Amino acid sequence: MSDTAHVVLISTSNADEARTLARALVTERLAASVNILPQVTSIYHWDGILKEEPEILLIVRTRADALGSLIERVEQLHSYSLPEIIALPIVDGSQRFLNWILSEVMTNEDA
Repeated sequence: MSDTAHVVLISTSNADEARTLARALVTERLAASVNILPQVTSIYHWDGILKEEPEILLIVRTRADALGSLIERVEQLHSYSLPEIIALPIVDGSQRFLNWILSEVMTNEDA
C-alpha cells in the first residue's frame, strides 16, 4: 500500500456532474472522500477567448498509487474535452486522517 495521500482538484460545469463524479470516485474506491464546493468562478483563456464561467470544484482525497486510475475514470465521465485534474501531495496532517485515506482507497494491488 502506498503511504502517500494526495488531494486532487477537479472543476466541473454543474452540480449534477460534480455529484456524479464524486459518487463514482468514492463508490469505486478511487477516493476516500470528496468535497463539492459550489459557485466558484473560473477565469481562463480558451480558443483565444477570455472566459469567465461558473464552475463547481471538487476536492478529492486519494492515494498516490490510485492517481492513474482516478484520472482515467474522471476523463471517462467528465463532460469537458480537457478536464482540470490537478494532484497535490499531502505533506503533513493528522496521521489518523491520512491513514484513513490510505485505508479507504483501493488500487490494483488491493483487488
